Amino acid sequence: MTDGSNPAGQPAFLDLLHAQRVWDIELPAFDPAAAPPTPLPLFHAWFAEAVAAGQAEAHTMTLATVDAEGLPDVRTLMLHDADERGWHFASHASSAKGRQLAARPYAALGFYWPAQGRQVRVRGPVTACSPAESRADLHARSTGALASALVGRQSEVLGSTGELDRASDAAWQRAEEEPDAEVASWTRYVVEPREVEFFQGDARRRHVRLRYRRGDGYGGGAWERELLWP
Repeated sequence: MTDGSNPAGQPAFLDLLHAQRVWDIELPAFDPAAAPPTPLPLFHAWFAEAVAAGQAEAHTMTLATVDAEGLPDVRTLMLHDADERGWHFASHASSAKGRQLAARPYAALGFYWPAQGRQVRVRGPVTACSPAESRADLHARSTGALASALVGRQSEVLGSTGELDRASDAAWQRAEEEPDAEVASWTRYVVEPREVEFFQGDARRRHVRLRYRRGDGYGGGAWERELLWP
């Protein structure tokens, strides 16, 4: 007999939760003394190693912003690039995240690659790219991505799934017929890193945490490196 919250034959939530294991694999070593003087090359190397290790969707990341009341908001989306300018992603300027970034242009990113027990955290100011670069970003993506952008209305209240079906079908047809269709609200953003932390997990919990921090000079200033207690 159950109370309706735990169907017969299914384990209780806490039992299931406590049965989970972390990093039942051999984890790579990480010597922070051998890390490069700037974070971007290390991020590129770790990303490539995550992909080689079979990490699914290694390009996904969490994006944290702050809303109008100063409360944190977070979601998962895709990385579009990581270069000398910063870490790139894109969305509608009219979406919740777009409005939040317009009001408070600062964000944090989080990558988690459990295949190697690694995390990367990025924090910094956010800049909207030019309309030309935003258009190029949109049209470099798949037909499905363009169709999704053409639907628009991201984060608005949806009346029914049928309404979404009709809008999505129309957008797919337009995306196939007009692969160069423009979406004025589509915006590419860049997080200019002020802090980047690399976390290497250890089975005995002697995790290695290396943080890069940048000064306030022109172009962000020089990078400093420091170790953090796990």
